[in-house]
Amino acid sequence: MGLTITPNAEKFMRRMVRFGGAGPEAGFRLTVSPGGCSGLASQFSVEATPLAGDSVIEWNGLKVFLPEESRVLLDGVIVDFADTAMSSGLVFHDPRANNCGSCSTATPGVSTVSLTGLRHRGNS
Repeated sequence: MGLTITPNAEKFMRRMVRFGGAGPEAGFRLTVSPGGCSGLASQFSVEATPLAGDSVIEWNGLKVFLPEESRVLLDGVIVDFADTAMSSGLVFHDPRANNCGSCSTATPGVSTVSLTGLRHRGNS
């Protein structure tokens, strides 16, 4: 798989896993689907174990859980983290993406996932 995680994204993911309360073997589950102005829409959660059908990618000891569709869509993508005055969140740089043209502020090939909608999932 040709996924690249930048040091900023790795740091963010590690913090989420560390403080996510899912235990020492937990991982960062990243779900990406087609959509959004740059071609990708995404969400994430911290999970104690991978869900059925997830692949586990180890990145410098960090476990990243990816559903099959996400693995395909993230091939060749660079996952970064940006923290600006306007927003904070994961940023996906996809050289294959085309801007849909309907979002005047979108940067071609870049998709973001904001932290504003982040909710804690209780253990079930």
